[in-house]
Amino acid sequence: MLTAKQHELLHFIQERLDASGISPSFEEMKEALGLKSKSGIHRLISALEERGFLRRLPNRARALEVLKLPEGAKAAPARDNVVPLRKPAPALKPIAANDIIEVPLHGKIAAGVPIEAFEDHNNLAVPAALLGAGEHYALEVSGDSMVEAGIFDGDYALIQKASTAREGDIVVALVDGQDATLKYFRREGTMIRLDPANSAYEPQRYPAERVIVQGRLSGLLRRYH
Repeated sequence: MLTAKQHELLHFIQERLDASGISPSFEEMKEALGLKSKSGIHRLISALEERGFLRRLPNRARALEVLKLPEGAKAAPARDNVVPLRKPAPALKPIAANDIIEVPLHGKIAAGVPIEAFEDHNNLAVPAALLGAGEHYALEVSGDSMVEAGIFDGDYALIQKASTAREGDIVVALVDGQDATLKYFRREGTMIRLDPANSAYEPQRYPAERVIVQGRLSGLLRRYH
């Protein structure tokens, strides 16, 4: 049996999905139900998940799917009085600017550690507005070689997976299959030049066959402690 608040929340979520294709934020749900804290919303959603009414979609902090609704205006007294939704939930519209997406966090980008070496990773919650199309991952920046580009030690570089780059792109480049670095990408004839953004460091030049582009910088995330 659903409580009155569970029933109210379920219908509120379905109404928002029908109207916009995007589930409401926890703050919007809290205000709609007149609750004092978001923790109450978390408990309601968990209870609805356990009863098979809701499902959280992976890798999207705000993506909820209503699987079924109670029959009638009041909470259903038993599961056999629950009916499936008669039509599928509408397709999700483009991600809202305040949506959050989780991307793989592969660790620190440091010399001597190829990106592929990071098999075990955590996820990093990233505002969707910082990402463009394509598949992304995140790396924690180590060092000061890109400070004049506004990229500082401890920042999280958001990388769009790519194997090619345009002149002047900031890329993750793998040199000799083992040294990963974040630098500006330039071409000099048959050579590749990887430029730092710090006048204290010299550009690095390599034959093109020694350099593999593993992604292009898409955005930055900085945490203040």
